[in-house]
This record gives sequence, C-alpha cells and structure tokens, in this order.
Amino acid sequence: MGLVVLITILFFTLPLLSLLLRITPDEFIAAILKPEVQSAIYLSLLTAAASTVVIVLIGTPLAYLNARVSYRGRDFVETLLDLPIVLPPSVAGLALLVLFGRRGLIGAYLNDVGIAIIFTTFAVVLAQVFVAGPLYIRQAKTAFAMVDQVYESASRTLGASPLITFVKVTIPLAWTGLVSGVILAFARAIGEFGATIMVAGNLPGKTQTMPLAIYGLMQSDLTASIALSLVLISISCIILITIRLLAGRSA
Repeated sequence: MGLVVLITILFFTLPLLSLLLRITPDEFIAAILKPEVQSAIYLSLLTAAASTVVIVLIGTPLAYLNARVSYRGRDFVETLLDLPIVLPPSVAGLALLVLFGRRGLIGAYLNDVGIAIIFTTFAVVLAQVFVAGPLYIRQAKTAFAMVDQVYESASRTLGASPLITFVKVTIPLAWTGLVSGVILAFARAIGEFGATIMVAGNLPGKTQTMPLAIYGLMQSDLTASIALSLVLISISCIILITIRLLAGRSA
C-alpha cells in the first residue's frame, strides 16, 4: 500500500517538479521581465478579476434563489447551469463563437450596429464567465443552504427588510463558503484556455492570457513558457492553501 501511495504521489508531483528543475532563478527572473510575459500576466489577472466580479454579481442572486425557493423546473435550471463544468472547452468555445460571432445568433445583430465581441478582450472575459460561473454558483448555493433560516426569520420579525436581512444576516453567515466560491471561480478563470482561444484568439497584449502565452511561446521560447507555468502553479498553490484554511476555519 505504501508503494502504491508513493508511486501515485510521484506521478502527480514529478511533472510539476520537472518544470521547477528545468529553469534557474536567473532565467526565471529574466523571462518574467520580458514585455510579452508581463503583458500576459497582467491581462490574465485583469480579465480573471473582471470575470469574477461579473460572476459574483449575476451568480449570487441565482444561487440564493435556488437555495431558498423550490420552483417548478429548478432541477432542470441547475442542470443547465452545471453543464459548462463538464463540457469540453472546445465545445464551450464553439458555442460562444456561434452565438457571438459576426454571423452568430446575437453577434450578427451586434455587428450591424458596429459592436464586435469576438477576438477582443471582452471575449476573454465572456469565455471565463461562461466556464467559471457555474463553479461559484454551485458553491454559493451550498453556502446559502447551510445558513439556518431561523436567523433570517428573526431578522424579518425585528422589522428588517428582505434586502437588509440578506446583506446583514445571510451573507455574513455564508461568507466562508462564498469566498471559497469566489476563489474557485477566479482560479478557473485565470487558467481558462480552450474556450478563450476559440472566441478571443491568441493576440499578444489584447487577448493573450497566461495559458495562451504558454502555448504560443512553447516553440519559440521554452524558458518563458516554463516561467509562466511556474507563475500559474504558484497561484494555484496559493488558492488551494487559502481554500483549505477557509474550510478549516469554517469547520
């Protein structure tokens, strides 16, 4: 059993360790200071932050509704919301392209009034929201469902409006779960590749996020590609540690 555990651990850690051993600290710093690398890092952080804000704004009310109200068709709605989680990224990207492309279902009308979405920074955010939003909604729904409604009823009895109760009672009680959902959504958004490259392309300084830059630089500048990979690994480690700390605090 110990041998099986050791082999499994090595299988999942050696590929990541090989990246770390393949580059020296000086090479890493030199690669990070390159303009195209810094541009990819900046664009990834910017778009992931923007998409996370959008996800929280549109996903929180929906998650609360699904956690509190038993309406007809709720299971079907939740299935549709979960679908992007299991869809192959290429399918998600193609679906967005067919919808928002110049001849798409919505994109054709937007193109007539001079609004272009495909191959823009907005398309990056759009793809990230599509693939990362369901993760936050699922986590937020679970967090709201775990809140004892006795506290909400007490707040309403004392004269608080539904909005005040939601802001001052429900959200603070569900805060740990909501923050975990935000972190998960941000992590999924910053690592998005398949859907992004289909609807936004791989344009340096405009749509080239870190995953796309890793793919683009892999042939021409392997050192820069490895450096960006290590940056993403570091972000992922920080995210996982933060979620574990929040889970421990909640417990």
